[in-house]
Amino acid sequence: MNCFFSLNNKQMKNNIVLISMVLMLFLGSYISSNAQVRIGVKAGLNMSSLYTNDSENSNLITGFNMGVFSKLPILDFLAIQPEIYLTTKGASVSYNNLFVDGSARFNLTYLEVPVLCVYNITDNFNVHAGPYLAYMLNGKVTNDSDINLFDFEENIDANDYNRIDAGIALGAGVDVGAISLGLRYNLGLTKVGKEQSILGVNYTIPDATNGVLNLYVSLSLN
Repeated sequence: MNCFFSLNNKQMKNNIVLISMVLMLFLGSYISSNAQVRIGVKAGLNMSSLYTNDSENSNLITGFNMGVFSKLPILDFLAIQPEIYLTTKGASVSYNNLFVDGSARFNLTYLEVPVLCVYNITDNFNVHAGPYLAYMLNGKVTNDSDINLFDFEENIDANDYNRIDAGIALGAGVDVGAISLGLRYNLGLTKVGKEQSILGVNYTIPDATNGVLNLYVSLSLN
């Protein structure tokens, strides 16, 4: 069962990469056809979590997102919107077993590129969805436990995580002139941690996927 899930997860990641590449090729040809493209900046607040086998032990942490976007209309009610932005992810995860109990806070920073299909339900309200790819720039973890068997902060850095995060973004937005307000959820489909050995035992830290809810404001510059 675990083997099937692993293969299925890998297949989903490959499909997301393939879809993203096809969309980017489409965008390149579309831009070259002199289409009217809107560009702008965006920033907002993140509330992130890590989905583990015991998700009840994962607590939300707050962060930020900021970057740029472009919007390419295809029809009056439909557009493709690629973005690139800096975003934080992670969570505070508590643990309790026979040997030790405590909590670890994972602070992860990614450069993320979603490619969204935007559907305008009305002139001022839209829904959007699409795949995203992200590259981890920094990963830190702090630990607070009753027994300090392992120094997380000194021994775990970005190289101990999977650098690539892939997933699906779903959201909605309200447009008021050049300003837009949006709410979006990013569901990660790849494991954040890589398997490693600690005190002679193999672990994946964190054995989890990303989940991020972000609230943002964007401003069109043209």
